Amino acid sequence: MSVIASRALVSVYDKSGIDGFVTALRDLDIAVISTGGTANAIRDAGVACADVSEVTGFPEMMDGRVKTLHPGIHGGLLARRDNPDHMATLSAHDITPIDLVCVNLYPFEETIAQPGCTHAEAIEQIDIGGPAMLRSAAKNHQSVYVLSSPSQYEETVERLHRDEGRIDPEYGLRLALEVYRTTSTYDAAISAYLATQVELSAPAS
Repeated sequence: MSVIASRALVSVYDKSGIDGFVTALRDLDIAVISTGGTANAIRDAGVACADVSEVTGFPEMMDGRVKTLHPGIHGGLLARRDNPDHMATLSAHDITPIDLVCVNLYPFEETIAQPGCTHAEAIEQIDIGGPAMLRSAAKNHQSVYVLSSPSQYEETVERLHRDEGRIDPEYGLRLALEVYRTTSTYDAAISAYLATQVELSAPAS
């Protein structure tokens, strides 16, 4: 089943190249939904976008800890387009599929490398919603393009133009591989940091 991209979720910490990317999405007639500061950057670029809160029916809460963790987002990412039951469930719950995800993660490693970084500061840079969206989209890579780095913007736009907006499952698989490489490295950095905290808090023998 050929999927034509019509809806993208863009939520990035690193906003380099985002202006050109979302402008290209607009030119491809791909609607954009976004969060917080990214939504502001997208609008500043002259591109319309809907807030994720309009999709979920909930505001961003807990200082941004909870934004995208909702069936309205993950249902739209994970539903198999070739599965009638999945598509019927989307329809029953008024969930619209999401065909492209552009997410990069909070800078955990950069944060803990800063002199004087506190434990509380490090913990706040553990991204939850970002990896969840990346992994959901990557699992459904036959129907969803998932971009985890600005370096992927140019090729993705070129492919969408060339393929008239169609999702190429082979390219989707390549993007998914990069997601799991990225999230595994990210989790390894977090676990290594927490291990040092456990060692520091251990009572002296």
